[in-house]
Amino acid sequence: MAEPSSQLAVFRNPAFRNLWFATLASNFGGIVQAVGAAWLMTSLTSSESMVALVQSSVTLPIMIFSLTAGVFADNFDRRQIMLWAQAFMCAASVGLAFLAYEGWLTPWLLLSFTFLIGCGTALNNPSWQATVGDLVTKAELPSAVSVNSMGFNMMRSVGPAAGGAIVAVFGAAAAFAVNAASYVAIIAALLAWKPKPKASRLPREQFGSAFAAGLRYVALSPNLIRTILRAFLFGVSAIALQALLPVIVRDTLGGTSLTYGLLLGAFGVGAVTGAMASQRLRQRFENEAIIRIAFGGYAICYLALALAPPVVVAGAVLFLAGSAWVLALSLLNTTIQLSTPRWVVGRVLALYQTGTFGGMAAGSWIWGALAEGSGMAAALVGAGLAMGVGLAFGTVAPLPGRAEMRLDPANRFVEPTLLLDIQPRSGPIMVMVDFTIDEADVPRFLDLMAERRRIRIRDGAGHWTLLRDMENPDIWSESYHVPTWVEYIRHHERRTEEDVENFEKLRALHRGPHPIRVHRMIERHTVWELRTTPGRRREAK
Repeated sequence: MAEPSSQLAVFRNPAFRNLWFATLASNFGGIVQAVGAAWLMTSLTSSESMVALVQSSVTLPIMIFSLTAGVFADNFDRRQIMLWAQAFMCAASVGLAFLAYEGWLTPWLLLSFTFLIGCGTALNNPSWQATVGDLVTKAELPSAVSVNSMGFNMMRSVGPAAGGAIVAVFGAAAAFAVNAASYVAIIAALLAWKPKPKASRLPREQFGSAFAAGLRYVALSPNLIRTILRAFLFGVSAIALQALLPVIVRDTLGGTSLTYGLLLGAFGVGAVTGAMASQRLRQRFENEAIIRIAFGGYAICYLALALAPPVVVAGAVLFLAGSAWVLALSLLNTTIQLSTPRWVVGRVLALYQTGTFGGMAAGSWIWGALAEGSGMAAALVGAGLAMGVGLAFGTVAPLPGRAEMRLDPANRFVEPTLLLDIQPRSGPIMVMVDFTIDEADVPRFLDLMAERRRIRIRDGAGHWTLLRDMENPDIWSESYHVPTWVEYIRHHERRTEEDVENFEKLRALHRGPHPIRVHRMIERHTVWELRTTPGRRREAK
């Protein structure tokens, strides 16, 4: 797949450009808030695990609620979802700033408010990331994901130092107030953005079936499973650095909140550098090679920090860690988006985030508990070894390559003319497709049918079976069910150009005198009433 000659070419798109710049202010406020919350927790408690739980409180709701948010992203107006999410986070930040100013915060109350902000993030992220794929072309998508990471990490490079200074001079309440004010820019940009509404002749999916469809699609997509597992392994091991850094600065380096901010700034500068280098690396190396570089680089950072280096050396280590962080997460995000059709992209991105942030939530707790029980050096070495496991995992289940998947809708389905009065909710529907296959072609036919089964079930079919006629062995029938007529149409509209290749190969194997026959039948269950004597009736079983 050809990529844009310049990573910054996506800024020619005015809608993307305006929203990107608006997110800078929001990202700045979020980072300042994170610095304030983490440093405030060190003054509220001496427990390393409680400090690490600040990260868990933000990432845990993303793990819990992301799939629900993904269902919303695929079935409702994404702009409206993002507006509600941003307004909710703004309100939570105002409340947090007020309580901090009054001195009423306790460790658990602080965690509760950061959890609420995490809930807003969980609602916002699938809609925002799916919107990126709507704003830019497929060729521009890797660059768009990278510059999004670059924008966040530009703020990470200045936000932590600014946050540390704000906390040192004005206190944590001021940091929370800055975050509350930062939501104004993104809310204003979303209100000004007027995307074209998407026309659909099908009704919105019901929540339960949409939720199950997202899980089913990922479960039957090997490329997505490998990518999400890799994201989970990265999240578990990578989060230790950010979760434990306040304690490392306080106890190992003997620094202040300003030192903490400067080290986070070094991480951010490294992340911007990694984002700028990502396109060149993608042009030279395969995805698996890049992700191994990221895992290996991060593991080296942990081992270096375990030796308690001077602050200057620690800054260089954080720079390298930031580069590895962005290389990994931007590559994983891009891989997910390029491996997913648009009808389910919000749910798949949500499951990816569930894996990534679920790993981060678990890792924050694991490494915090290990640091408290066995010491900081043991926790850092353990996280480095976990990174090594994630690196080795690629030998068993490597990331998919960059070969372009043709995931645009095939748009080849023509709704048949029906002679029965069938309503959208009529059903259940049973479909049978008849093939005539020569005996010599049976092995190839069965291989293609195995792939067809996966495609059918992935796109919503149930009770799939393959039948062979015992009296006419050349005749094979594929059978499957869908609950309603509208779900039958939806099933076909989910078919991609990639899927059509399988269908065309099956068509080429058909040897009958007539085209492949499709039977579409609606099930009817009738109970007969047999009258016996007057006043009595018997039901036939």
